[in-house]
Amino acid sequence: MDPQFKKILQQKRQNVEDLFDFEGCKVGRGTYGHVYKAKMKTSGKEYALKLIEGTGISMSACREIAILREISHTHVISLQGVFLTHASRKVWLLLDFAEHDLWHIIKFHRPKGGKKSVPIDTKIVKSLLRQILDGIQYLHSNWILHRDLKPANILVMGDGLERGRVKIADMGFARHFWAPLKPLADLDPVVVTFWYRAPELLLGARHYTKAIDIWAIGCIFAELLTSEPIFHCRQEDLKATTPYHHDQLDRIFTVMGFPHERDWEDIKIMPEYKRLQEDFKKPSNFASCSLAKYMDKFKIRHDSREFSLLQKFLIADPNKRISAELAMDDAYFREEPYPTDDVFDGKPIPYPKREFLHDDEHEEKHDKNKGKKMHAAHQHNIGVNNIMANRQHQQSRIANNYNANARYPVIQ
Repeated sequence: MDPQFKKILQQKRQNVEDLFDFEGCKVGRGTYGHVYKAKMKTSGKEYALKLIEGTGISMSACREIAILREISHTHVISLQGVFLTHASRKVWLLLDFAEHDLWHIIKFHRPKGGKKSVPIDTKIVKSLLRQILDGIQYLHSNWILHRDLKPANILVMGDGLERGRVKIADMGFARHFWAPLKPLADLDPVVVTFWYRAPELLLGARHYTKAIDIWAIGCIFAELLTSEPIFHCRQEDLKATTPYHHDQLDRIFTVMGFPHERDWEDIKIMPEYKRLQEDFKKPSNFASCSLAKYMDKFKIRHDSREFSLLQKFLIADPNKRISAELAMDDAYFREEPYPTDDVFDGKPIPYPKREFLHDDEHEEKHDKNKGKKMHAAHQHNIGVNNIMANRQHQQSRIANNYNANARYPVIQ
């Protein structure tokens, strides 16, 4: 590296703590790290600051950065910058901050204190679903599978310029699918949280398609309509390393009925089909089960537009599931109330803002490395402005790591 350029870079390195206020502002913790609500000291603008757990740049972080820097859409979370901690090799992602998510919104409507649940307003449900489909259609049209759609990963912006706008988040499991060198199941045998996992995944499909995202959207839609997860089951083995899950399949069949070969011709070539036959020797036990019967308990009529669309999402045969593009044009969205760009339709937002989590109590439940303090070290801001200002000096180095035209390459 050019010594003079190296000197310039060293002078520009700053602590994340120097740029943002986020101490005590943890708002989430997932499989791959912690998320903080951060406020830029110079402008006061709010961001989500995601600290990727572990040392160095994990494959998941690389995937998330690589995909986010290539895409830009109204309903997909936007990557604003990447920071690399030089001393401890920590990676920080600077993202849009959203005050709400579907997990908390749905939870708000569940029964409390012996009272009945209060359904989410029809217009809000319709607006949420339409924007989710818009974002997923964009990803699918760019040959990207999300592979981990669930309420917690569907964010909704609070008051501000993007008020009431859906943002699909957490691209750590996302994959390009136009021409994989290996079957996707060989790269990741287990994807998608169990409750939102499509039947073909549970039966060990090695080649799967964007239909897995559509099934997950169907699960989310049902949850928005009922305030309850449609395919909930026991969770003690959610970190299982094999795709087959008896209890999850049993739950799906209890709601939907058992899929027969006449409905899903390829079921007999699923890798786990033999095991399915051994575990479910009497499919007739599910003969009286149906989606219509289940939704009727929540007063969703079988002849309604929402039920018709829900059925199209939750078809066992992935080849028969509706696409995001066709779903966006469904009659459900062409009848009143019509979906709006602001899912809250300009009305006061009834949902509370995110609460800050206490590191000690939250990490006691989730962090195996409890008690370790986050090491404060010099950070390297590699935002767009620095990239453009130093482009000529960086090109040779960037070429060894990412494409030279990448929006957010990591410079070591």
